[in-house]
Amino acid sequence: MNLKKELKPILLGLFLFLFLYFFPKPDRVLSGIREGVLLLHWYIKEHTIFCLIPAFYIAGAIGTFLSKESILKYLGPEAPKIHAYLIASVAGTVLAVCSCTVLPLFAGLYLQGAGIGPATTFLYSGPAINVLAIVLTTKILGTKIGFFRAVGAISMSLIIGLLMHFIFKKREKARLANIPITSSYIQGPPLKISTTFLATLIGILILVTWEGREGISEVIYNSKWILTSFLVFFLFLELIFFFKINFWYLGILGILVSFIQLLIQNKEISFLVGTLGISYLAYQRGGITREWFENTYILARQIFPFLFLGIFISGFLFGFKSEGLIPPFYIEILLGGEDFFTHLLASFISALMYFATITEVPIIQGLKNAGMNWGPALSMLLAGPAVSLPSLLALKKIMGEVKTLAFLFLTVLFSALFGYFYQIFIIN
Repeated sequence: MNLKKELKPILLGLFLFLFLYFFPKPDRVLSGIREGVLLLHWYIKEHTIFCLIPAFYIAGAIGTFLSKESILKYLGPEAPKIHAYLIASVAGTVLAVCSCTVLPLFAGLYLQGAGIGPATTFLYSGPAINVLAIVLTTKILGTKIGFFRAVGAISMSLIIGLLMHFIFKKREKARLANIPITSSYIQGPPLKISTTFLATLIGILILVTWEGREGISEVIYNSKWILTSFLVFFLFLELIFFFKINFWYLGILGILVSFIQLLIQNKEISFLVGTLGISYLAYQRGGITREWFENTYILARQIFPFLFLGIFISGFLFGFKSEGLIPPFYIEILLGGEDFFTHLLASFISALMYFATITEVPIIQGLKNAGMNWGPALSMLLAGPAVSLPSLLALKKIMGEVKTLAFLFLTVLFSALFGYFYQIFIIN
């Protein structure tokens, strides 16, 4: 027996044995498991069908219909820096998705040839520069912290992207040299058709996840399903005229989805049936539409298992409906200081937690009422929505361990710095 080879499983087994033997509160472990399952159940029910599934199809479309050359032109390392980072930050802001939903979109861009700098700017800006969340922060926590959250998030998206570019400049050249030119683009539709198709998919994603309920946002919210139906109809026309999918098959699918909605009054199931139907027709059509489905499936297969595992672990550690393994009391004690270490700890803890879009505001409000200072609160607002344990596990599969750790380190560090600056120079 090779003792060196067996040392890792032996140490892991010994750790698990001692943990279970000496752990004084098994009830808390069971509570953590319950919270992990509840969080996973909630995420699958509330975020998978309307958030993740459309995002995967958009990512698959990016990898299928946009060539390496077109992405490199606007987001590659040789692209004009101002344009690349502006496009990446604006694209992320418009989508306003959570740290997990942005993953397949990031993967579609990154794996197709976008530079690590603009790609990570997009990765951070999508969940962090959420206009609705910033407005909610201003209303609930105050104008001052809402303003500095907006300034910090926009600044950090650009700083993190630029630093990732410079840190991995040599590795990026090697990576981009190994990305082949996709034959599907050469044989596929013109760029105008591809971008129109992508815009329709993105529009559907934005509408089905729309939650704003004030002013013009409320008008859109109240009519979002009518607008979504219009875009789905437009999508059907694109599939018929651009990609030659059979008119009658799509018509039957539309009738079937409408009948299911009338029968069970469940938009999630109706949406899922429609998505599965389009997937089947795209696969059966062959050619570029089959490649679109296959690219979507490959991304989903790579990301979903690690994402769901990370969501369970996040619920297990920090809880969901009630306490998880780690009591909130400990977190509140740790975040009551004003020193830089407290801000660093606040950033790191929030980077491991999972925040659904906008939910970070009431959670941090609760911590603030329990004694947390304003600086650590801002640090958590900057780090938490952008990074989570589930997203980190999935990111490792997309861009590797070193780049994932670098992205985590930069997010935590600059979140802590912005929070510390806010506490020392603005609050005190």
